[in-house]
Amino acid sequence: MTTATRAYVSRLAGLTVFDPNGDRVGKVRDVVVGLRVGTACPRVLGLVVEVVARRRIFVPMGRVTALDPGAVLLASGTLNLKRFEQRAGETLVLGELLDRRVTINESGRPATVVDAGMEQTRTGDWLLSRVAVQEPGRLGRRGQLHQLEWDEVTGLALPQTGQGAETLIATYRELNAADMAHALQELPIKRRHEVAEAMDDVRLADVLGELPEAEQITILGTLEESRAADVLEEMDPDDAADLLSELHAVDRNRLLELMEPDEAESVRQLLKYSEDTAGGMMTSEPVILAPDATIAEALARVREEEITPALASQVYVCRPPSATPTGRYLGLAHIQRLLREPPSTLVSGVLDDLEPLRPEAPLAEVTHYFATYNLVAAPVVDAQGRLVGAVSVDDVLDHLLPEDWRERARRG
Repeated sequence: MTTATRAYVSRLAGLTVFDPNGDRVGKVRDVVVGLRVGTACPRVLGLVVEVVARRRIFVPMGRVTALDPGAVLLASGTLNLKRFEQRAGETLVLGELLDRRVTINESGRPATVVDAGMEQTRTGDWLLSRVAVQEPGRLGRRGQLHQLEWDEVTGLALPQTGQGAETLIATYRELNAADMAHALQELPIKRRHEVAEAMDDVRLADVLGELPEAEQITILGTLEESRAADVLEEMDPDDAADLLSELHAVDRNRLLELMEPDEAESVRQLLKYSEDTAGGMMTSEPVILAPDATIAEALARVREEEITPALASQVYVCRPPSATPTGRYLGLAHIQRLLREPPSTLVSGVLDDLEPLRPEAPLAEVTHYFATYNLVAAPVVDAQGRLVGAVSVDDVLDHLLPEDWRERARRG
């Protein structure tokens, strides 16, 4: 491995960290620096590395023996696995410096930090010596990009207001929703809210669903009410219902009024059920097909990106209407069975007559049902024989685990 003496921080994000034996330690999630008074370059203190169970630890730069475009190599020795906690005077480059607004000294023009370069000195220390900044664009075009020395810009060492988050979000764009939620919780509160504000509605909806309830409520409360309603519309109906159930009735009703009528009605239906019943755990948007649908149509539906793997494991056949609550529920077809049949076959010809769950079924009955039939999703049918939703295994696990399991996982 070739030891690099210069590196841009955004390129380090996500790199795998190896110990001297070549065993994987974790992945780089950020770089910690100590800002200095005046124009002196900040000293790079170390890396934030995500190890097993998404625990984030601090690895001093003195332990780093090599940087490579594809990996980071550590020197021998024992790692301190204590969870990383940011100290006073420390700054996270990805979390806090990217998207910072600065002024280019030579021209006096405003710009935004899009990356930062670190360099190893002759003494072996690492300094944050360069910044990549971009001027505002005009008429939809990107502004000019500059690579400058640290002392060629001003505004980095001062408290910032109205800091953007586009570059940081782009750095994290490959993370799934659960990992992005974890990364969001590691940011300072002010920065956390800035990043949430800058996310698009779909991404924020996915991430909110992976956060502890208290954090969901806090972030939702920082948004404009109309934006909050838009985000709730993008959430899975069961997640939106769970979140709204934690709000005061006045706030809950106001947000429901701002949502699109169809989306709000789905959530209102779920709010009628106790949270520890099949009705309270289910989603109202499973894959529903008419009796004359073919297997080819069913397979096309379950390929849709927004459908979770658990819900894609089954399709439900009902008489019209196809929106929940549907017409009469006829049965379900497992994806494995569909893959073994000719595409032109009607789905109604390969149905499983498994007895569905009732909306009022308690958690114990639901878990017994899943274990008995080895399922990852199950239909929920009301007393009139209409499909009202489907419970997926992740919803069951959410109710079986302690309420603070997400926070426990973050603390390691």
